[in-house]
Amino acid sequence: MLADVPKRTVRYYIQLGLVDRPIGETRAAHYTQDHLEQLLKVKHLAAAGVSLERIRDVLSGAPAPVPPPARQPGSVEVRSHLHIAPGIELQIAPDEAGLSPERLRRFIRAVMNEWKKLDHEK
Repeated sequence: MLADVPKRTVRYYIQLGLVDRPIGETRAAHYTQDHLEQLLKVKHLAAAGVSLERIRDVLSGAPAPVPPPARQPGSVEVRSHLHIAPGIELQIAPDEAGLSPERLRRFIRAVMNEWKKLDHEK
């Protein structure tokens, strides 16, 4: 798994509500980019010594209790690339920006709606 987290731990995080349930049931169940981002955030906070209860608060929008670590060689970062139009692309680091998956989706919708308004003003 990309997040390097045991399946048993992932199931435990799902049970606690720290990670969303997979899409589908049993063997057909699968995880998305949103699941990976949630898992990486939980893993980062847990490695910094943050309790699972506090992690739940952070995932619900509370400020993170630890500063982001300096980038290390071989570290993995999840970034979103939003293609707006030819020649226009927005790169977003959700963790760095403090955006939950839902807030990221809302942000992307807002950017695209504004672009459509500007594009129609031509």
